[in-house]
This record gives sequence, structure tokens and C-alpha cells, in this order.
Amino acid sequence: PTIRLNTKGFFRFEYLRQKPASEEANTVSGEWEEKFKTWTDSKPNGPESFGMDISFSGFEHVYGIPEHSSPLSLKGTRGGDKNAYDQPYRLYNLDVFEYELDNPMALYGSIPFMVAHNANSTVGVFWMNAAETWIDVTHEKSNTLGSLFSRGSTKKVPAVNTHWVSESGVMDVFLLPGPNTADVYRQYAELVEPTPLPRAFSLGYHQCRWNYIDQEDVLSVSSKLEEHSIPYDVIWLDIEHTDGKRYFTWDTAKFPDPVAMQNELARSGHKLVNVVDPHIKHDSAYQIWKEASESGYFVKNREGTEDFQGWCWPGDSNWVDYLNPDACKWISKQFHIDHYNQSTENLFIWNDMNEPSVFNGPEITMDKDARHHGGWEHRDVHNIFGMLYHKATADGLRTRESPNKRPFVLSRAYFAGSQRYGAIWTGDNTAEWSHLQASIPMVLSNNIAGMHFIGADVGGFFGNPDQKLLTRWYQLGIWYPFFRAHAHIDTKRREPWLLSEPYLSYIRDAIRERYRLLPFWYTLFREASLTGMPLVRPMWIEFPSETKLFAEQDTFMVGSAIMVVPATDSNTDQAIDVAFPSQENWYDIKTHTSYIGPSKRQFSVDLSTTLVFARGGSVIVTRERYRSSSDLMKRDPFTIYVYVGRNGTASGRLYVDDGDTYDYEQGAFIERELSFSGAKLTSRPSILTKDTSAYQDYLKKMANVRVERLVVVGLRNRLTKAIVAENGVTREIELSYKGAANDAECVVRDPAVHIGEDWEINFV
Repeated sequence: PTIRLNTKGFFRFEYLRQKPASEEANTVSGEWEEKFKTWTDSKPNGPESFGMDISFSGFEHVYGIPEHSSPLSLKGTRGGDKNAYDQPYRLYNLDVFEYELDNPMALYGSIPFMVAHNANSTVGVFWMNAAETWIDVTHEKSNTLGSLFSRGSTKKVPAVNTHWVSESGVMDVFLLPGPNTADVYRQYAELVEPTPLPRAFSLGYHQCRWNYIDQEDVLSVSSKLEEHSIPYDVIWLDIEHTDGKRYFTWDTAKFPDPVAMQNELARSGHKLVNVVDPHIKHDSAYQIWKEASESGYFVKNREGTEDFQGWCWPGDSNWVDYLNPDACKWISKQFHIDHYNQSTENLFIWNDMNEPSVFNGPEITMDKDARHHGGWEHRDVHNIFGMLYHKATADGLRTRESPNKRPFVLSRAYFAGSQRYGAIWTGDNTAEWSHLQASIPMVLSNNIAGMHFIGADVGGFFGNPDQKLLTRWYQLGIWYPFFRAHAHIDTKRREPWLLSEPYLSYIRDAIRERYRLLPFWYTLFREASLTGMPLVRPMWIEFPSETKLFAEQDTFMVGSAIMVVPATDSNTDQAIDVAFPSQENWYDIKTHTSYIGPSKRQFSVDLSTTLVFARGGSVIVTRERYRSSSDLMKRDPFTIYVYVGRNGTASGRLYVDDGDTYDYEQGAFIERELSFSGAKLTSRPSILTKDTSAYQDYLKKMANVRVERLVVVGLRNRLTKAIVAENGVTREIELSYKGAANDAECVVRDPAVHIGEDWEINFV
């Protein structure tokens, strides 16, 4: 067996009991009351914990259980492991100020999902519990008897032993047998649901800081980005935009006409995001607080007699109880345009501080014995509090228009299932090279755990990055699924146009590359929505038998087609070793120089260089016309890149829909399978394409969208022309060539085939 339970005999659980009448009957200190610094946890149910050991036999690597700033392949926590941590991995959502790196400490989110992988199989465990959870990890090799014919010899079999302990709640454990990675993610998606298709604009560049000062500042940032030809999609406003930290309000002195501001941004396809935190300012003149208080919607104190009260940004605050269905419906309505004063359909939401953060609470969070709807203690549901607020916010945005549109909500706190409601980010990082490096395994670990739509604050939240670090962070940040620059209120302004040359040009080039590849990213999200597969992937997912890649965290895949080797060292000029895996061709995505795997090459890299490679056998679709926002690209033509594999074939997919509504659920999308074989490229509909009225209507809307350029890289023989066949009409196009270092690059200029039609292009 690959997953074994209780082999160490650690399965233990407390039973519910009555509190002893006499203090003398308490045999264990802290059983019925526990003190932490100046706080007292009343523990009305006494000890409630349970735990079990889960062993992965035949494995040396386990992954997941975010959020931690730890390596991708999880280090041991005790025992004989080299460089082991001296404490378990902790899952308990907390507002952590300037978190430490390479540490199993709790951070902002918790997903109790672990994956084990070896060269033969992949398996997973989902420990579905929302209370504080601790996980020990140890590695061992044990003797196993040989076969009948090996004369009793023994061999060492590796194993990863884990011990899971939760403070309270229910033991609900799911074993995912695989046996391969795709099977594990299909099984996991059946439990928690896959990441849905996001709003298309949310895949673009987000410009944020705490705080853009006023309406004039917002519009100035927008115009400066456009003036310097830097595309972006969203500008963000932090807590200072409100009237005294009262959410759903505006500081009218700073923002005299928010609707006009939003409409001005929308003229160029841009959106606005406002922060709306879960703490509600305790103010009887504040309508939001008044309604929630009168309706009994707030979390209660330990006795259940009064509203729980604590401190956060506004001062005295209360927190809506998201276990109360009526409270959820009420808060969702506050995001509707007729409730949220001076909001428009182009305003979206950021949920921060939703661990929840309580400044005067134990560990800066809510007391564990606070009371929720249904009699639940906060200790039982702590790790889902942020997700439930995320859900209520997303429900509000989804239902504010008719017909409904997809929401966009960013959350800091999360749990398994949060991927259904929007994006998350890695929290309050620092402008240091070490945090740039740490962002890679953090983003990968979350993708492994099903939290796909994630990024790190580009540039670092705390501190002031120099121009070199900021440039490198943008060059990496375009490969985060969620791409946002953000900065603390005390930092210097660092919008891209403020940098000198050549840094400004390098950053502009990086952001433009993100926009060029938006069709590829959106198609990748489509795949994730169907299969549960990660968007950005550790190398072992794509190359499951290559054991040297099992702990690799400096190189990663974006989907199955692109390998990224970021430069994360402070040296301007550096040598980077790149291991090209698999018996396949790899192509520099800019120069199209080819490299043959498996092999290892060293590259000399300066600040203008990024190491990104297309995998041979892939077809990647782009849009090459630079616009100020993704919204203005929706009717632009496409370019298709065919990276011919070693066997002379390649394949890929293009998925397109309106990017806003749920019409795709009725078939209003175009999804094409692109296949290259025998010097012929064909486009055919995917098996999910259905000839519905919604499909036909969408086809008509996209009838004029064509392929304006086709590039085939890696052809062995020089060809002279392409014969294009579409709808029974055939035409010939002369081919052109331009040199790359080692490969002929064949270009078909304006084949003029339509993305919604069947067609083929033969090369002769």
C-alpha cells in the first residue's frame, strides 16, 4: 500500500465530557481553561483534539499543506532529517507582520491537502478540518523482506511519515489513490471543486499601493501608465479611500465623484478595486453597523450574550458571523450597486484582514471561545472564516447585475475551496531578494493544493526595492497566475514609469509579454476549470519519472508548454544552469534557438535576459497587438506559434469566450484543438463544443476575428509555400524565413483563417 494509517499507533481522540465540579478533579493543566499571555481561553468543552499518523510508503517527497514559507518538497519537522524544523507545520490563519522565511509557522491561509510523489505514482490526503491543525513530517528508510527467491535479503524502502493533530471539530479524512497526478487532481476536484473561469481582465496587470491618495492621483496613475505604453487592467484603493475606515463609503474630500472616476477608467477598459475588510466599525451612526447589530448578525462573545468586540483599523469593531446564512445574504447585498453608494459595475473587491485580524486578540486574531451561529465555537471554524467572507463577497458581485456576471474578489485568508470564489496572494512580503526567491515555492505549493489563482506582491510590500530587484520581480511576476504590484504606505512610490532607463523598458517589456500571452493563460484557466490541474507546476508534474526534479523549486512549468527559469540573484550578470528535461526539443521563447533534452546548459544572463523556453510539441496562441488593457484586445487577431517536437508533431488548444458572463455554460465559447503533423496544421472544435443557439450567437460575434500570423519553429526542411483550406476555399501563401540561432523559423503572414471555423494549412 502507498498510504497507510495508524502504523505508528498515533490514532487518538478526546471524548466529550462534562467539566468537573471541582478544580481538584482537573488532572491536566489547561484542560478546561488555558492562558496565553493576557488572554484566557475558557474551553467550555474541555479537550477536544484528535490525531492520526498517515504514512506514505515508498515515497521520499511530500508537498502542499500551504500556507508556509517553506521549501516546495516539505522538510522534516523532527527526527533524523537534515536541517529539520524543530516544530510541526501549523495551519491556523493569522495576520503575520513581516513573516519569516524557511519556517513552518502559520500564515494567512490553510489548506490541509498533501501530495506524495515518486517515479511510479502520485497520491494525496485531504484532512478536512477547519480548526487549528499541526502536521509533523519525518523521513525514514525501513527494512523490507525480499522476495522468496532472494534468500531472505532485505532492502531499504523509503517512507514519509506524517502525524496530523487538530484541536477540535470532526475527523474527516479523504485518501486520494491516484495513481497518477492527473488522477489525484481529478479526485481532489470532485471534493472541493476546481477553479472556475475568472473574469478575463483579472489576468492582466494590477497596479496597487496603500494608498493612492485621491481621485486625481488615481487618474494620474492611469494616464501615466498609458503615456508610457504600459498596459494594465486594474487600479486598487486601500483603506484610506473610506470615510474613517467605514467600508462601503468614500472619503468625499478625496474622492468627490467616484462614479465619474470609475467611468473615466472604464473608457480605456480599466477597472477599480476597493478594499472591504470584514471588521465593521462600532458606530451607531454607521448604517452598516446599525443594520447588522439590530439584526443580530455579529459574532457573539463566549457567553453568547453580547456581540464580540475587538480592535482593528477603525478602532472598536465587530465581525459579521458568516456561519449565519441570513447574515451572509445581508452582507452580499451590500455589494450590490443599489446598496454600495457610488459603485458601478466596474468596481471589484479586495477582502483583506479576514483571518480574521483582531489587533487586541490572542495572536492578533479572534478569541477561540467566541460564539458563532449554530453554537459553534470560533476554534472549530477559524480557518474557514476568511473563505466564508470571500464567498459572501463573491456572491454579492455575482448577483449585482442581471444576467449575472463573474465576480473578481481577492482574499488574504483562505481554505480548501477558496479557489471557487477568487484569487489570493501570499501576504505581506518584503522587498528583499530572499522574498523574491521564496515566492516561487509558495506559489507552487498553493497550486499543488488547488489554490491556483495566486500571486505575490511584486516588488515586496514592506521596504524599498532597488531598480534591479524591482525589475527582476516584474520579470518573475508575469508568471504568477495573479499579477499585482503592491506596496506599504510608508514606502517610496515605485510605479514603473518612475524608474530610469533601462529598467523602465525592461519592466514594460515584461508586462507586455504577460499581455501577449493572455490567450495562453485564459486557455490554461479553462483546463484547470475542467481538470483541477495546477496552472503553474513544479517540474515533477510534467516529468514524473525524473527523480532529480522532485525537489526542484527554482524552475517551474506554466501549464505543460512553457518552462520558466527565473533569475533571482542580486548579481546583474550571472551564470544560470538550465536542465532541459525529457527527450524533447526546447525553444527559447524569444529567439527560438533550440536545445535538446535531456541536457544541461549554462547561460550568461544580464538584466535584459529572461530564460523562458517553449516545450517542443506545443502550440501556443498569442495576441501581438499592444493595447492599454485586455478589454481592448477582445477583437484583436491571434498569432499561432507551433513548436515542432522531436517527432515532427505539435498540439495545443485555444479557448475564447466573452470573459465576463456565464454564457459559456450554455455553450457560448470557441474552443479549438490545434494539431500539427505531417507538415500540416489543422483546427478542429473540441469535444465539448456543442451546436447550441448560444454557440451560434457567439460565433457570429467573433466572425471577424482571425489568425493574422502563423509561426512554425523547428521544421527540418525548408519549405516554400502554405496551402490554406477553409470552408471549401483553397489559397496559397508564400512563406518567409528569418534566422534564429539554430532553427529555421517559417512565417505565414496573414493566413486569414477564422478562429471559429475548421481549417487546415499544408506546408509544401
